[in-house]
Amino acid sequence: MTVSVLVVDDSGFFRKRLTEILTSSGQIRVVGVAANGREGVELSESLRPDVITMDYEMPIMDGISALREIMKKHPVPVLMFSSLTYEGARITLDALEAGAVDFLPKNFEEIARDGSQLQKILINRVLDVARSQPANRVSPPVKAGQPSPSRPIAKPPVASRSATPARQPAQPVPETPVRRSSRKTPARHYAVVGIGTSTGGPVALQRVLAELPASFPSPIVLVQHMPASFTPAFAERLSRLCKISVRQAEDGDILRPGLALLAPGGKQMMIENRSGQPRVRILPGDDRLNYRPCVDVTFGSLARAYPGKTLGVILTGMGADGKEGCRMMKQSGSPIWSQDEKSSVIYGMPMAVAKAGLSDEILSLNEIGPRLVEGVC
Repeated sequence: MTVSVLVVDDSGFFRKRLTEILTSSGQIRVVGVAANGREGVELSESLRPDVITMDYEMPIMDGISALREIMKKHPVPVLMFSSLTYEGARITLDALEAGAVDFLPKNFEEIARDGSQLQKILINRVLDVARSQPANRVSPPVKAGQPSPSRPIAKPPVASRSATPARQPAQPVPETPVRRSSRKTPARHYAVVGIGTSTGGPVALQRVLAELPASFPSPIVLVQHMPASFTPAFAERLSRLCKISVRQAEDGDILRPGLALLAPGGKQMMIENRSGQPRVRILPGDDRLNYRPCVDVTFGSLARAYPGKTLGVILTGMGADGKEGCRMMKQSGSPIWSQDEKSSVIYGMPMAVAKAGLSDEILSLNEIGPRLVEGVC
């Protein structure tokens, strides 16, 4: 099935170049182009594309304003193009909160230096976004104990090859059909709570962490697939919106209750047990791993440092990163929770964990924050 795309950008060169790349696949048809946000809103209404690519800095109407109008009138999956700067990160996070599904750097050289690799990444990202649901269509928060509203189910994307921690053989666990479990993990204290996510994660993490009290009894480590220039702004944003403290992790940080540490983009975060005290190690990104930061690496370190004493949570995201780390945590005796399909923007990472039979609880996004408050003591 051909995916229809509307390209919205004030640069004629960028519109032409992106159109050439996308249409070369034979799977994508560019049905229209717009030079500003106002034209984008109008063409979105008349053309009803499957995906919109959107620049954020344009005349007449900027990309964020256009995105908000589109989401009000006729929600469409939107892929934002932005600069890899602190200001670009701030604007992109605003766009994701307004309903954009994902983002890519506007400078193509920051995506890939090789032309064929660039073409593959752009095409696959648009196809993945087309299988998603706009992020702001995730159901609004509900009180604990209430059923979560239903939402159109996003088709699961083709999972990419996930990176796994080196030299950690995993015993095979048969894959099982995904079923929601009514059995709750008994409330207990955890040395560390780990949360991993990718596409749709910035909004999902905000929703989950905003539910936690400042006195939350366990340290939290967060792994979000995100460029190095974006994670400082994202950590600041979360800390501003949440009762707990959130900041980007630094090498040597000591974890403490009520503090969430976000893995820095472009690097790997591991947790060590130093005389019973969880401590952070930040290591250079390894080109052999697909993701930097990588959920498998961080969760694998949790399994080694605190076997049976941690809780792993996998939220919305493309691919299967986190599955092998969850497997190691599960084998050590730690429970795993995963987000359900209906509330996921992209049901890739949580699906991989659930289908591998690793999820002790499958929860909607609305349920995860309250369950953490209830289940961690």
